[in-house]
Amino acid sequence: MELPVTSETPASESANPVDSLRGVPDENAARDWLGARNIEDIECIVPDLAGVARGKMMPTGKFFSGPVMTMPASIFAQTISGDYPEDDERFQHNPTDGDLYFRADYSTLTTVPWETDPTAQLIHDAYTRDGKPVETAPRNVLKRILKLYDDKGWKPVIAPEIEFYLVKPNTDPDYPLEPPRGRSGRPEVGRQSYSISALNEFDDLIDDIYDLSEKQGLEIDTMIHEEGAAQMEINLRHGDPVVLADQVFLFKRTIREAALRHEMYATFMSKPMSNQPGSAMHIHQSVIDIETGRNIFSGDNGEETPAFLSFIAGHQKYLPKVTCIMAPFVNSYRRFSKTSTSPVNVYWGYDNRTVGLRVPYSDPQARRLENRIPGSDANPYLAIAASLACGYLGIINGLKPDAPKTDDCTDRAKSLPRGLPEAVAKFENSNEMIEVFGEKFVATYRAIKYEEFETFMSVISSWEREYLLLNV
Repeated sequence: MELPVTSETPASESANPVDSLRGVPDENAARDWLGARNIEDIECIVPDLAGVARGKMMPTGKFFSGPVMTMPASIFAQTISGDYPEDDERFQHNPTDGDLYFRADYSTLTTVPWETDPTAQLIHDAYTRDGKPVETAPRNVLKRILKLYDDKGWKPVIAPEIEFYLVKPNTDPDYPLEPPRGRSGRPEVGRQSYSISALNEFDDLIDDIYDLSEKQGLEIDTMIHEEGAAQMEINLRHGDPVVLADQVFLFKRTIREAALRHEMYATFMSKPMSNQPGSAMHIHQSVIDIETGRNIFSGDNGEETPAFLSFIAGHQKYLPKVTCIMAPFVNSYRRFSKTSTSPVNVYWGYDNRTVGLRVPYSDPQARRLENRIPGSDANPYLAIAASLACGYLGIINGLKPDAPKTDDCTDRAKSLPRGLPEAVAKFENSNEMIEVFGEKFVATYRAIKYEEFETFMSVISSWEREYLLLNV
C-alpha cells in the first residue's frame, strides 16, 4: 500500500455541501443536508474508552431546537461489561455524576443506511461545563497528541488496516465460535490467505459492506481474505488521523450490521478462536512538514532522515509502555503467542512481517512505518494516539534504533507484556506517558483495566474444568 503524504480534501469542502455523502461545514449546511434527505432521526454518538458508540437518538427537529446534548460523566469511566471501577488514590468518580456537554462535529455527518426510517449519525466531542475538552474522551486524547505535532509544525498521516472474522451466530458464550457457511454451504477449515475464491464465498455480504460504506462516504482501499477461516482485512485510504479513526469507528458498526443481514456475526476480538490466527489493526504512519508539505522521513536526495530513525526508536522504547492501549483486553494477549504469526517484539526491518515495526518499500515521499502491534479490538482513537506518541517521543529525544532485522524474528525475544496487569503497570508508572496523555486519562484508563481484569478473574474457564477438576 502506498501512503503519499498528502491527504484528501474532506467531503465537507465539496462545492455543494448538500451533495456530500459525509460531512458538512456547519449547522446551517447540516439543516439543508438533513432536509434534502428527509432525515427523521439523528443518532448523536461518541466513542467511549472501549470504542463503543454511546449517545442519544433524537428527532431532527429536537436536535436543532433543544440545548446542547448532555450525558453523565460516567460514560468515560465504564468497563466493557458495564461496570465501574472503585475509587482509589489516583482515580475518583465524579461524586455527583454530573453532566458533560457534547458538541456536534458536522464534518462527520452521514446517513445510517441500515435503518428502516431515514436516519443520520453525527459524532460529538465532549466538553466540561466551562468549555474545556474532556481529558478522558478518546477523540480528545488523539487531538491532544496531534497538538504536540502541530506545535512542531508537523502533521501525521496514517492508514489503518483492520482484520476481523465472520462467525456463525453464537448465542451461548459457553460454546466456542465457529466459521460460518459460505455460498457453497460449507464452512472453511484450512488457511486461505489472499484467496479470491474464499472471498467469493461471501460475495453477497461483501457487496452489502461496500454498499453501506459508499452510502456513508467511507472509502475502502482494498479488501482481502486473511489467513484465518472466514477472516477478512479491510485497508482504508490514508489521511488525517482523526478522520481515519472516525472511519474505523464507523466501519466496525457497518461491518457488524452487514453481517447480521446475512445471519452471521462479525467480530473484532483480537483472538476469537483458539485454533485460528489473531486479528490486528496495523497502522501505517508518516509525518509531513506543514509549511513545505514534504515527508520529514525523507531527505533532499530521498535518503532516510534522523527523524525517521528516531520515530522508529521511539516505538521500540515506548510501545511496551502503551501495550495496554494496543492490546486493551485480557483476550488481546492470546494473540501474542509463540505459536502465532503475530509479532511479539519491537524489532524493526524492511518489508519484514515477523517484526513488530515494518518499513514497507516505497518511494521517498511515501516513506512510512507500519506498527503491527495493535489488535483489531483496540479503540482506533487511542491506538493511533499511542502509536504517534511513541514516535513523537522518539523524535524529540533523538533516540536511535537498533539494526534492522533481516531474518525470521517470529520466536525472538518477547519484549512486550504478556498480560493485561503487567501492561497496565508499565503504562501507569511511566512519567513520559503521564506527561503526554495527562494524569487524569492515565488514572482513569488504568482503573478501568484493573476492574475488567478482576471481572475476568471471577469467571472459571473450560481449561480449568478440564485439567484441574479431577487432577488436583
